[in-house]
Amino acid sequence: MTADKDIHAYLAEFDDIPGTRVYTARRAREGYHLNQFAMSLMKPANRERWKADEAAYLADWKLTDDQREAVLGRDYNRLLDLGGNIYFLAKVFSTDGLSFLQAVSTMTGMSVEDYQAMMVAGGRSPEGLRSIRDKT
Repeated sequence: MTADKDIHAYLAEFDDIPGTRVYTARRAREGYHLNQFAMSLMKPANRERWKADEAAYLADWKLTDDQREAVLGRDYNRLLDLGGNIYFLAKVFSTDGLSFLQAVSTMTGMSVEDYQAMMVAGGRSPEGLRSIRDKT
């Protein structure tokens, strides 16, 4: 980082990385209650309450309407945009009986088999779209 660039401008550049959400302090602040909710699912009693009535369980948490809607819709990409941390959100999809592989494949639009094959082959290619803003 250069002296003429402030920290906010520097961090804003992370939003230009296609398909990636860098977990910054801003995202951590926005997602604090969302991530606390997800971590609550580590306790069996909380998982049972959640499975019995998801909306009622979420009412106990100080989530934004967007976060609440994304949780209920299992829109993991949106949850990441709203401050969710993938390691905390794993508690949600594991409570649903999904493996990390199954859940993350839904975030890519790929089948589980295609996503797994891509990852076994070394992951996404570094070639191609490198900037959302510049489309290069």
